[in-house]
Amino acid sequence: MWDQFKGENLSGSNTLDTGSLHLLTGLSSEQEAALEDHRLLCRLQAGEEAAYEQLIRRFQAPVYNLAYRLLNDPADAGDVLQEVFLKIFRNVDSFRGESSLKTWVYRIAVNEAHNRRRWLFRHRRGETGIEESYEDSDVRERALQDQTESPFEFTMNREAQMLLEEGLAALNPAYRAAVLLREVEEMSYEEIAAILEVSIGTVKSRIVRGREGLRKYLATRLSPAPAMQLAPRCAK
Repeated sequence: MWDQFKGENLSGSNTLDTGSLHLLTGLSSEQEAALEDHRLLCRLQAGEEAAYEQLIRRFQAPVYNLAYRLLNDPADAGDVLQEVFLKIFRNVDSFRGESSLKTWVYRIAVNEAHNRRRWLFRHRRGETGIEESYEDSDVRERALQDQTESPFEFTMNREAQMLLEEGLAALNPAYRAAVLLREVEEMSYEEIAAILEVSIGTVKSRIVRGREGLRKYLATRLSPAPAMQLAPRCAK
């Protein structure tokens, strides 16, 4: 995949100063990951080819999997994957580190998946989800209490996993993205809010509503079929 991007014009004019980076003992796993991301970003902005290869190795699978679950089509997910890396390579010099590298990459991936879905909607008449609509406005949202078991806790075998994937594909795209980032990518509410560029309250609301949509879908699919009723007939 790297050969597709070798022709990109990458300059190191905005390379971050790494002189202040020091290895510290006792760092948490989150702090170590943040430090490693910062190092990788510095190398990317310096135009190191090995850094781009490392970036692709690290994010290719998770970005593809996220795009696939958002779009439910391997070809569309592959197109999104290429667009994500192209955008990273073209814009890495202007990235100032307001968020983590991981958050930035996932934000691009989610946005590209949404762009792809909008294109598909115009050309393929769109999709109908479990939820008919959603509201982005915090003012119009009401507090929701999530007291139900997560659908992901219910998934115990392959059949249930397939049903879960079907339920995700049918969810409203906004709820689907929030649920995937929380349940599959195991991101914090703060990270998801940064990726989706919404408030934490909006993130929580979408996750609750997405979980509820999945719960209803699974309950419908897994409910036992009514027993066949045979009317008594007189023997002749």
